[in-house]
Amino acid sequence: MQQPQKSGFVRVKGAREHNLKNVDLEIPRDALVVFTGVSGSGKSSLAFGTLYAEAQRRYLESVSPYARRLFHQMAVPEVDEIEGLPPAVALQQQRGAPTTRSSVGSVTTLSNLLRMLYSRAGDYPKGQSIIYAEAFSPNTPEGACPQCHGLGRIYDVTEKSMVPDDSLTIRERAVAAWPTAWHGQNLRDILITLGYDVDRPWKELPKKERDWILFTEDQPVVPVYPGYTHEEVKRAIKRKEEPNYMGTFTSAQRHVMHTFANTQSPMMKKRAQQYMLSSDCPQCHGKRLKRESLSVKFAGYDIAEIAAIPLERLYEIVLPFAKGNIKKDPAHPEKALVAQRISEDLAARIEVLLKLGLGYLSPERSTPTLSPGELQRLRLATQVRSNLFGVVYVLDEPSAGLHPADTRSLLEALDGLKAAGNSLFVVEHDLDVVRHADWIVDVGPNAGEKGGEVLYSGAPAGLAKVKHSITRQYLFRELAHQSSAGRDPKGWLHLKDVSRNNLHQLEVKFPLGVFTAVTGVSGSGKSSLVSQVLIELVATHLGQTVTEEEQTELMEKRPVTTGGHIVSGMETIKRLVQVDQKPIGRTPRSNLATYTGLFDHVRKLFADTPLARQRKYDAGRFSFNIAKGRCKHCEGEGFVMVELLFLPSVYSPCPTCEGKRYNDKTLEVKYKGKNIAEVLNMTVDAARSFFEEDASVHRSLTVLHEVGLGYLRLGQPATELSGGEAQRIKLATELQRVGRGNTLYILDEPTTGLHPSDTDKLIIQLNGLVEAGNTVIVVEHNMRVVAGSDWVIDIGPGAGEKGGKVVAQGRPAEVAKHTKSKTAPHLQQFLSGTDK
Repeated sequence: MQQPQKSGFVRVKGAREHNLKNVDLEIPRDALVVFTGVSGSGKSSLAFGTLYAEAQRRYLESVSPYARRLFHQMAVPEVDEIEGLPPAVALQQQRGAPTTRSSVGSVTTLSNLLRMLYSRAGDYPKGQSIIYAEAFSPNTPEGACPQCHGLGRIYDVTEKSMVPDDSLTIRERAVAAWPTAWHGQNLRDILITLGYDVDRPWKELPKKERDWILFTEDQPVVPVYPGYTHEEVKRAIKRKEEPNYMGTFTSAQRHVMHTFANTQSPMMKKRAQQYMLSSDCPQCHGKRLKRESLSVKFAGYDIAEIAAIPLERLYEIVLPFAKGNIKKDPAHPEKALVAQRISEDLAARIEVLLKLGLGYLSPERSTPTLSPGELQRLRLATQVRSNLFGVVYVLDEPSAGLHPADTRSLLEALDGLKAAGNSLFVVEHDLDVVRHADWIVDVGPNAGEKGGEVLYSGAPAGLAKVKHSITRQYLFRELAHQSSAGRDPKGWLHLKDVSRNNLHQLEVKFPLGVFTAVTGVSGSGKSSLVSQVLIELVATHLGQTVTEEEQTELMEKRPVTTGGHIVSGMETIKRLVQVDQKPIGRTPRSNLATYTGLFDHVRKLFADTPLARQRKYDAGRFSFNIAKGRCKHCEGEGFVMVELLFLPSVYSPCPTCEGKRYNDKTLEVKYKGKNIAEVLNMTVDAARSFFEEDASVHRSLTVLHEVGLGYLRLGQPATELSGGEAQRIKLATELQRVGRGNTLYILDEPTTGLHPSDTDKLIIQLNGLVEAGNTVIVVEHNMRVVAGSDWVIDIGPGAGEKGGKVVAQGRPAEVAKHTKSKTAPHLQQFLSGTDK
């Protein structure tokens, strides 16, 4: 591998961001620099929190304060000095939910090119005048279908959807769509005042009355006398008796539609949604555009049809136009030239996406349905085409969600950016990417407070001499990998006729009582099979509700086809647990201690101290969410937000409690010499020795330590945790429950964000679950996990339409010999130790 040219270095002095210990560092420009180290060691604090944050700060200093508001600004890093830092572009993994109106086409700018192509080079019907590019977007007034406003679906409520059981009376809650509890009772009381019979079965009420109750836009305000009959109400009004209150009537339709449109509560939104029926818009047939826009064709397709085609096929459609191989229209020679120019750009952009293994995506695919890794690679493709020069690209695990077969093309894309005269700073755990680096910065030696030092900075080969590096042991294969336990299945969970996305009538058997890895290239259908169909079918069979991601907007398309049933194997499965990477909480009030239930035990210990008992403090006194114990100024947040005009808001520690979250009286109570704020500030490892005598607290902390989270603070806000950390907290919470057995655990890419040493810890935990009589199924690309599993199911052979089949299954060593599997050669390399 070529050595980086010594064209210049970036020099960092005194970096102290998060856990960094006054780090000094020198790294080359115009090179691929990979930051390695165990999870939580401080790699991201150095690459993103320091280098990228400083590059962004310098750039924004040159921008007007007004324009700065438009940027998502990072905090100013804690560092003494950085020399030689070029402007930077960050490609981070977004874990928030992007809007459903954002799509593959909009992220990659393909949509703009397609609209231009249709506007300037499309085939128009006779007599129709040319329409501009924006009229081909469903998100503009010029393009949106007038009936569904560009959503593609119309939403309505019907009598049947709102009154599922018409044999009930209104008093028995026949109108299920109305709110429960007092509000629903209030509406029933109003109907009594209005003279409706609330004790007659719904189906016996006259249609005119039923329609008024369900659909009227009127909102009469009437006196309410709870518990009175209609006759008693009439007499009370005659006597001028004071009513309990004046009630406003709302029809069931109005209530559902208003709740759905205006509520901030995901639960309320979900409740309203269950009474709404959605169907394709009859005017645009779900295509979201005006008739005029849909009447324009290119290569025989309207723009909605072409946006639904996978990029692989789209490339084949535009290539002849790009090469000028299409017959020209003599009347409009300029049209062929325009078609060629735009198609050339389209083909070049799509080619980069194909090289990054994303050919199975279609331009219309909405970004919330993509994995963080897919989204990051889409952004990377856009950068490869931008031809920037002299920039630092800071990337966060670009290999996340990538099958080893696709990693090669990722490295080619990174090499292309480097060859164009750019620097690449990459935070990465994938050993193939690390081996490809020109320069390695290894941070450690461990996580959290035990990390934050640069152990090594130099060419990859030199890391072999660094004694304290954990990365070294894996990079140079000094440790043997955990081999498969080779357990035999205790039964089979048999699924048949599975149809979802690219899976068609698939039959598959999952072994029970063992540890199974489901593999396959990115987009082959693994997640559709395991994280969607398998979870839904098992949950339905057990009567569990599946927690779906809340839909931020109504336009989200449903999966193309859904089908499948369980033939056999559910006899021994009593419980389903899905351990995903969704956040454990959306606010800083949620943290590791509250999520795992650990905080409840700790608060009881504090409430049991002599001083707390003397003052009659209960466990609630030690919660920062309850008024009596928390600091009044910051209401238990620990910090206050300071709004700065044109600059990012700054959070500073609360001046009253100095960030401790509690009031002085609460902090006077000590347990073993520490107050509650000091305990929340401890790391899991420190708290583990502190609570050694308390069995239940110690057990919880031991499990968190064993899944590699010993470096996290007990009170660390949920908002600061990565997806991988959130997933391991969920796993630890599960592992604390005393072995129940007969549980099916499903994990989707649990090694995302994990160093190989943490992956080993994870495999030990998953094996522990199997030993306790459970079944574990993971969707995984990491050969370390695949080699350590009992059984492998390989889906493929390719992605999208070329995938969706079971290519190989069996023990890891058997699958490794399979000739048609794209996973097999990489697994074989790993098992034989030739992947160095």
